Amino acid sequence: MNRKDFVISAYDVKMPRLIYGTAWKKERTAGLLEKAIKLGFRGVDTACQPKHYHEYGVGAGLASCLAGGLARADIYLQTKFTPADGQDPKRMPYDADAKLSIQVEKSFETSLRNLQTDYIDGLILHSPYGDDRKTTEVWQAMEAVFHSGCAKQLGISNCYNLDALENLYRKVKIKPAVVQNRFYATTRYDREIRDFCRLHGIIYQSFWSLTANPHILAHDSLLGLSAKFGYSPEQIFFRYLTQVDIVPLTGTASETHMREDLAIFDFELAAGDCDEVARLLHETTSNMKTP
Repeated sequence: MNRKDFVISAYDVKMPRLIYGTAWKKERTAGLLEKAIKLGFRGVDTACQPKHYHEYGVGAGLASCLAGGLARADIYLQTKFTPADGQDPKRMPYDADAKLSIQVEKSFETSLRNLQTDYIDGLILHSPYGDDRKTTEVWQAMEAVFHSGCAKQLGISNCYNLDALENLYRKVKIKPAVVQNRFYATTRYDREIRDFCRLHGIIYQSFWSLTANPHILAHDSLLGLSAKFGYSPEQIFFRYLTQVDIVPLTGTASETHMREDLAIFDFELAAGDCDEVARLLHETTSNMKTP
């Protein structure tokens, strides 16, 4: 990746426009991450959630790359605090009966140990609570981590309610720098949330961008752009996302697909091409109601 493949957040954090996701890789995590970084990925997403992430493996893979000469500052590394209801009760990274602030503190301490680092570039709340007061309490605990210098910025994931995001933004002192959501038709591709993010300088990250959109990838518009540029529909869609200021995550375990994902920065869609994809997304959701 070169300079044009990065974005600078509101907290002056350098973030790649494409991030490698490490969920569901279990014992393969370290090896796959090491391969991804050696191929050129410079952004890593993980979580302190043993149910779906092998955070220790992320640390091992990263340590191997750093031992090979890569600097920690070259990597954007983000992890998440996952509320108790998203954890495996048999593999909790903290005491679920403890105060929320202590849960955040212990989870973050575990992340630092797992990842073998003394700071995180982004600390993400894995999902908001049903009770806004709990969300605010956890966020304030995350703010304490931010003020300690151990997390350079904060964010929230799986936040699909604009009112909840606006309420959080209004209440907290350290504003969210990142919103990371599933990118799919059911939420009308988060158009209103992305507008809010754009207005307030929040970086919008997407996950399940390919998995949730087979109908988009198979559409004649995408196939036509694929033929025009000589890249796959998946590459066209990823490139579109990066050009409209969305930072997609990719969790592929295939070296071929890793190379293809990184190659999206070798070409650029024209404004008319981006408009064509945007129209396709709009048409897909024009008759849907926001959940």
